[in-house]
Amino acid sequence: MTDSLTFIGTATTLIRLGEFTVLTDPNFLHRGQRAYLGKGLWSRRLTEPALGIDHVPPGNAVVLSHLHGDHFDRVARAHLRRDAPVLTTPHAAPRLARWGFRAEGLETWQSASLGDAGEILHVTALPAVHARGVMSRLLPPVMGSLLELERDGRIVRTVYVSGDTLTGDHLDAIADRFQRIDHAVVHLGGTRVLFHTVTMDALQGLDCLHRVRPRHVVPVHHDDYGVFRSPLSAFLQQTELAGMRGLVTPVARGQTIELDGPTSE
Repeated sequence: MTDSLTFIGTATTLIRLGEFTVLTDPNFLHRGQRAYLGKGLWSRRLTEPALGIDHVPPGNAVVLSHLHGDHFDRVARAHLRRDAPVLTTPHAAPRLARWGFRAEGLETWQSASLGDAGEILHVTALPAVHARGVMSRLLPPVMGSLLELERDGRIVRTVYVSGDTLTGDHLDAIADRFQRIDHAVVHLGGTRVLFHTVTMDALQGLDCLHRVRPRHVVPVHHDDYGVFRSPLSAFLQQTELAGMRGLVTPVARGQTIELDGPTSE
């Protein structure tokens, strides 16, 4: 079975690792609908998701970086299956549980594992910083995550999902702890809220790559909402100038790419 990633839109992906399928940040609003961000903030969706929620195959888990309307929307709340665990922040878990989901809040560096002795998927919560200063009090806590596929006692594939984070020293801590990152799914967009940048723009995205040092990069979260101000083209230009363009695979909504690479160190 080939490991793969399917891009649905925004930060919503289907990641298939071995026998496991993980849905990330489920956002299935249609073009023109509003995503509510809390504190009276909202943004209108500019694109269509590649799949409707009814066409998403059953998965083993949902990994939710934070509880924001462009990452977990009212469509997901109403129609997402309740039988798979939702691995998320301690802040988001109680509300999801009230909605009937099997939510598990993970503290930073805490892991949850799926599967049995033959093949196991480890999901570890990683540090992320959605905003600094006054904006940090308006936005919910966010986490990155590391997916590690273990087979016969060996880690054979790792995928880092950045979550909505800014760059900074917290990414150095990830690289210090996890020196092998095969693939990085990086949330970009340079999101601007109340004159503050709250997700990585092109330059911050490049800095993230220097800090985390992934072998391969899939950029997401860059053109779906009006609050996204840094286009994918700017990130590709920066990686080209830095000699890192070969690490990056842009992926269109609805496209599936293989997550290949070495299966052992």
